[in-house]
Amino acid sequence: MNNLEFTAIIGISSILAGLLGALTGLGGGVVVVPLLTLGLDVDLRYAIGCALVSVIATSSGAAVSYVREGYSNIRVGMFLEVATTFGAVTGALIAAKAPTRVIAILFGIVLLISTYLSDRPHNTQAVDHTADPLAIHLKLDGSYPTSGGEQPYHVQHVPSGFAVMLIAGAFSGLLGIGSGALKVVAMDQVMQLPFKVSTTTSNFMIGVTAAASAGIYLGRGYIDPGLCMPVLLGVLVGAWCGAKVLVRAKVTALRLVFSFVLFVIGIEMIYNGITGKI
Repeated sequence: MNNLEFTAIIGISSILAGLLGALTGLGGGVVVVPLLTLGLDVDLRYAIGCALVSVIATSSGAAVSYVREGYSNIRVGMFLEVATTFGAVTGALIAAKAPTRVIAILFGIVLLISTYLSDRPHNTQAVDHTADPLAIHLKLDGSYPTSGGEQPYHVQHVPSGFAVMLIAGAFSGLLGIGSGALKVVAMDQVMQLPFKVSTTTSNFMIGVTAAASAGIYLGRGYIDPGLCMPVLLGVLVGAWCGAKVLVRAKVTALRLVFSFVLFVIGIEMIYNGITGKI
């Protein structure tokens, strides 16, 4: 296989990764890394570097519209970015020293957890909580647009959400994924934000988290421009197509299919890590 054929295969595969990531809300990183390592025999750390670059691009593109429409809570996002950025840098530093087989096993476990979390019920509406004193002090409460007008909400359990974000950031830096599932859980299940606010704020945060760890990978030489370019372009095209398909597709069926795919890939990553094939 020559370089042109290899680049074309990576580009086409990345389009599929971006498409699946957009349809499920988990991002393309969870597909890009196993696709490159298991399918194309790319070194795991180079695959993680490519995934981080693609996460930055897709997050930046989508975050603009969400902020403009008033869904993202900027104050919550910036506050929690302190945790995710610290976690991402720590995870990236650990990844440079950790054996690839250990990273592969952790990646597989995270995929299995993401499979479970992606199918959990979410708060589609704001819940009428009492105001949290710490959230009031930090001015984290907000509102989001609905068909009936602006709907206010109160942020809850700020320290617990901050702690989960530390873990999400560490996984992002260590595994090259946006950790969107964990970020959404922190805001949706722990901090009790409405689901639309959780997902859009998570998308706003993912790019910053990935950028923090990408600098570590770049400094250690794990970001190859020739490899990142087709991955980046492919994921962007796939994410754009996914946004168009999502309007008409049966999301429940898509989530079931993708959950099965994630489960199989997760088992495969764990198996290859245990047997030392990665």
